[in-house]
Amino acid sequence: MGKMVSKMLSSLLGNKEYRVLILGLDNAGKTTILYKLQMGEVVTTVPTIGFNVETVTYQNLRFQVWDLGGQTSIRPYWRCYYQNTNAIIYVVDSADAERMGISKQELVTMLEEEELKDAALLARNPSPPPPPPLQWQIFKTSAIKGDGLHDGLDWLANAIKEG
Repeated sequence: MGKMVSKMLSSLLGNKEYRVLILGLDNAGKTTILYKLQMGEVVTTVPTIGFNVETVTYQNLRFQVWDLGGQTSIRPYWRCYYQNTNAIIYVVDSADAERMGISKQELVTMLEEEELKDAALLARNPSPPPPPPLQWQIFKTSAIKGDGLHDGLDWLANAIKEG
């Protein structure tokens, strides 16, 4: 009887963990978003050298969220984390007009990777739409205020459930 209840709860609550990467140029707000999602508050951050990993539960889904550093010297290593990725949150700082072209190129380069062909893409702020068949959506958000983050996660959760 206990196994049956446990199995029912697992199917209702889900026990699968989905791998999500948060990518974007340095100082775009990736770590702020991660901790806003995980703790519900803004924390003081420093530039990420390497990565941060946290588990975020949303709509009965568990996301293992990898926040990868976005400095020029670190970006080539993003590809080491692509395997088994279910979704990407790509963060663009719309106030950083000077590096918009660099951000676009990094996104395009990333989307050409075979290991990401089945991943869902959630983009924060303006970015070019990726080529099909990738599922994608763009949301205007504020990492500090949290505006738009739940809309984006709602979409991401549904995309993962459907995918």
